[in-house]
Amino acid sequence: MRYHLTGVAGTGMSALAQILTASGCQVSGSDRFFDAASPVCGRDRSTLETLRAAGMTATAQDGSGVVPGTDAVIVSSAIEPDNPDIQAARRMGLPIRHRADMLAELTRGHTLAAIAGSSGKSTVTGMTGWILEGAGFDPVVVNGAELIQWSGEGRLGNTRWGAGSVWVVEVDESDRSLLLFDPDWAVVTNVSKDHFDVAATARLFSDFEARVKSGVIRGRGEGGVLAGFEPRIGCQGSEFDFRGAPVRLRLPGLHNAENAYMAAALSEKLGASPGAIRERLGEFKGIRRRFEIVSKAQGITVVDDYAHNPAKIFAAWTAARLTGTRVIGIWRPHGYGPLAAMMEELAETFAALCRGGDRLRVLPVYDAGGTANRSVGANDLVERVRRLDASAETASDESELIRRIGDEAREGDVILVMGARDPGLPRLARDIADGIA
Repeated sequence: MRYHLTGVAGTGMSALAQILTASGCQVSGSDRFFDAASPVCGRDRSTLETLRAAGMTATAQDGSGVVPGTDAVIVSSAIEPDNPDIQAARRMGLPIRHRADMLAELTRGHTLAAIAGSSGKSTVTGMTGWILEGAGFDPVVVNGAELIQWSGEGRLGNTRWGAGSVWVVEVDESDRSLLLFDPDWAVVTNVSKDHFDVAATARLFSDFEARVKSGVIRGRGEGGVLAGFEPRIGCQGSEFDFRGAPVRLRLPGLHNAENAYMAAALSEKLGASPGAIRERLGEFKGIRRRFEIVSKAQGITVVDDYAHNPAKIFAAWTAARLTGTRVIGIWRPHGYGPLAAMMEELAETFAALCRGGDRLRVLPVYDAGGTANRSVGANDLVERVRRLDASAETASDESELIRRIGDEAREGDVILVMGARDPGLPRLARDIADGIA
């Protein structure tokens, strides 16, 4: 089979490209960030080279990669209808398939564990895959983020190919594509406002649960496994009991302890022993951009985190408080639509967090192009946070921001860089760390 993936540098699409290549398919891929003129081409060229080394053919995103004999052109919800690859596929009469539809097809005939939820699903997916790998299941894992221990040496870290019968897959509610899957087991970590309001999100997850064959592990809420869960939280990690013995987790924050407990519960359902679960969770080093510590220099910690909605921001900031004495938060809204939809909740969350000397810097909205309504921006959020008597300001110039953070940071501070979609945020976190050093 031959497939062409449009937007292949994205985490979800690059994961599918690796899985298709590993399964023996011919794969080509294009991405607009492969253009040398792109300001973020360094990160995405690294992705490109890794995919090439795995066997993918890279092409320009101008329709030239869509050739006769292609079985389908695969896209994500982020690809707009006027994309040249889509236009070329239509001219040739080739099928155009959604990424999740293709992935769901690949999982059929296997034992599928699907992880959903408003927050924490990438971490739960990664932890479950890590546990099952160590327990001898040789699973296939498809994640929305990179495991630190699976990254490097020609690996992106967001997939694991195995010969076992178990597939562990993160599924997405933002475009409702989780409803394309028919899992044997599932996790629904939590329900909060992000892409939809809480009521609509709850209905969506309920529809998803109805598709699950064997059982659903819920986090918080009715019937949740986290009812009465009381981990022992410290500045360097956490500890909780699982089947009569302690799990000692390296990752800070209550949310990570909860993620680990849900991963443990799922792994046990899939057949892993409690001993193997405890051992592997104790070794787990985390997920890229999920409270990833970039540096510790001169008593100042720089952290990179994917937090982009109020629940995730609150969890990351709370974990940072455990790690240091003051938090300087830097956040980039990941889109105009999400910023407008969550404006009031974001303002209230940041205002509640920015107390006792903590500070917030808001970067301009990440603009991915297209037909977005650009009537709101970082200034609107900052004004609302200030009206709630909290410290916030905009930061339109990254070079000036790096200089200012370097000047004002002091021993005990945690510099928390947050946001989704923008591939330049990890570089910004490293540049801030370099400026402090």
